[in-house]
Amino acid sequence: MTALSRGDSPGRPAQDPADPEDRPQEPAEDRSALPEDTGSVGSGDAAATPGESSDEEPGDKESGDGETADATGTADAGDAPAVSEAQAELAAQRELRRRIEQRKAGKEGPIAAGTGLSGTAADLLAAVRAVESGEKTASAFYGAGTAPAPRPAAPAPDRPRPPQPSALAAPAPQEAPEEAVEAVREVLAGAGAPAALASGAVRILGERAARVLRTDPWQLLAVPGVRPEQADGFARSLLGPECGPDDGRRTAALVGWLLEQAAVRGHTALDAETVRTALAGHGVSDPETAVDDAVADGVALLFEEGVDPAGAEDGAAEEYADGEDADEGAGSGGSGEEESGPVLLGLDRYALAEESLADGLGRLADACEKGADWGGAASAAPSPSAAELIRAVAGAGLVVHAGGEAARAEPAALLSAARGLGLRALGATHSADGRRRLAAAVGDPAAAVTLAGLLSGAEGPGRDEEGALALDLLVVLDAPQLDVETGAALVESLADGTRLALSGDPGVLGSAGAGRVFGDVLAARACPQVVSRTPDPGPIGELVSGIGIGELNQVGAPGKEVVIVPVRDAGEAVHRTVQLVADSVPRAFGITPAETRVITVGHGGSAGTRALNAALKERLNPGPGRFGGFDPGDLVVHVPAPGRAVSGVVVSADAEGLRLECEGAPVVVPQDRVVSEVRHGWALSAHQAAGTRWPAAVVVLPGDAAKGLSRPWVYTAFGRGERHLSVVHGVDQALPRAVAGIPAQERTTRLRALLEALPTPGASS
Repeated sequence: MTALSRGDSPGRPAQDPADPEDRPQEPAEDRSALPEDTGSVGSGDAAATPGESSDEEPGDKESGDGETADATGTADAGDAPAVSEAQAELAAQRELRRRIEQRKAGKEGPIAAGTGLSGTAADLLAAVRAVESGEKTASAFYGAGTAPAPRPAAPAPDRPRPPQPSALAAPAPQEAPEEAVEAVREVLAGAGAPAALASGAVRILGERAARVLRTDPWQLLAVPGVRPEQADGFARSLLGPECGPDDGRRTAALVGWLLEQAAVRGHTALDAETVRTALAGHGVSDPETAVDDAVADGVALLFEEGVDPAGAEDGAAEEYADGEDADEGAGSGGSGEEESGPVLLGLDRYALAEESLADGLGRLADACEKGADWGGAASAAPSPSAAELIRAVAGAGLVVHAGGEAARAEPAALLSAARGLGLRALGATHSADGRRRLAAAVGDPAAAVTLAGLLSGAEGPGRDEEGALALDLLVVLDAPQLDVETGAALVESLADGTRLALSGDPGVLGSAGAGRVFGDVLAARACPQVVSRTPDPGPIGELVSGIGIGELNQVGAPGKEVVIVPVRDAGEAVHRTVQLVADSVPRAFGITPAETRVITVGHGGSAGTRALNAALKERLNPGPGRFGGFDPGDLVVHVPAPGRAVSGVVVSADAEGLRLECEGAPVVVPQDRVVSEVRHGWALSAHQAAGTRWPAAVVVLPGDAAKGLSRPWVYTAFGRGERHLSVVHGVDQALPRAVAGIPAQERTTRLRALLEALPTPGASS
């Protein structure tokens, strides 16, 4: 495969919006309609800003939806016996912010409680007040059925069970009240901003969004898809000459936006110096003070390795709160940091999730029965690797299993063995296709669920009286797709004594959400690890296995399992792709177009998913697109929640919305959500395709995709075909170079350090 034809010279990569590095957040027409940035408040330059992208597609993720939490109203972790260092650090941060708010209240006069809240926190506060005033009953805030009973406190184990992060416990988003949306429309219209942003603003900022935006126009940055230069234009329209590049409201909003954009790229935290550099790129004259003020105001949390904020004197905390002696403060990043580790900034939601996840994993590792007798099940295992996995799970509460596609038979054997012993054992996968394949391998449809279905209660055994999943063993396949918030919700749902096995292929692309749970658990060596010795079979398996170790080898394919199609430019790439899907693959292998998926590097560009889907629709299902651009029979991707992409087909449309059939289940997408949640699905990005396999896959590599290639991207894309893989190749030597030398972009997270700090008896090397 090294002697392939040369394509166009690589240009700007067509980026992948499901990828954490380029996940779109709002329709492009909404963003372009924002006030023009003339006479910019800041620089308006997006260069060197983490997470920014100009190649966006709506619906992959709405970062920030429901993320706002009351920074000062959370219970102090210090009240719990024997809190962990992570909990103590978070409690100290909250105590610092509480004192800051008290000092501000004393200086600036009375402040109405709750007026600074937004989003979910504001909605919850309004609900509490409605109940207290007698306006509504508590049951009014639950759906059909009764309110769940609070989970009783269990006897304290060696390590206290951490509270569930508020962002994870928040109810599902509800429709924004029309009166609140109309009030925001008036504010937006008065400043020349698009009215289409109104519903998103209310979802993020709460029912008081109109008042919030009038007071602090830069809060518009919290709405997915809005960029700093557009928020600057909105602020100028409302505030006139009063606003400037160093306005505290602007700098605080920029810090939060930068951290949100970093989360889109997969980071749960950022180096403070990276944030300061990005702020300078947006015209902030004193980035260091801006960061300090953002921490003092509770916009971000600060973490410094080797420094325990809980040990700081009250006086030092008060001085830092005022911005005085910042270089000597806890984590100012000043001259006192030579003996400490890196200074990181993060959002509260990801800090809570990582700390809850770390403590939860430690709890599961410690609480189960050690050394259970599963010897008979291990001896009957179908392979040595499966036997090793069964023995490891019998002896530990937390186990990591690594392997490729063929290795999925090993967790299937584990589930069969555990269920044969009478245990309540279940496997959870990333996609419905993974669930189908796992159920077939186990021989029991009840043994497999999707992870999303398990957590929502739509699939699986349900919860016990304490709210925990009624399981003795949970095996999570496709674990690299597990983001930190989902991981925290998962471990919080597992009772003491439940065994957890995380299984996946370390070579594939990581999660669409923030964090790298599987990689961090592997790197921390916090539990026994089993590495499969089962090779992937056939020419496709041989090719993908070589890519996994950095080698792009020529493989024998007597049955044309692997075919290389050289192209000169993007136009030819689109033409040959349509020809392959519509004619060549069906004729040679009997695989229909509906059983074939096209995978390309990004959504934009002349051979991205948009262009390919348009060409494939014209050939395979032509029509006027009378249902918002869709026709019955169109293959689509439905994005019901951030980071989730579900394949489906259009059935019809009516006043309720677009009707789909997704993996055998009917789905109705309301009209106002179609543009953000549904797109054509003959062609996908590699992130959207992760966790799913099709009988045939066509991977498209036009010349302008060269810079978007990496070994994990190639490994993931090339492994999506079960029987056939066609590579439409126009990147010349960029492909072997990417496979040999371009690893995945590292994500900045705190989970590994948190896991390494926990006592983990029995960890394996």
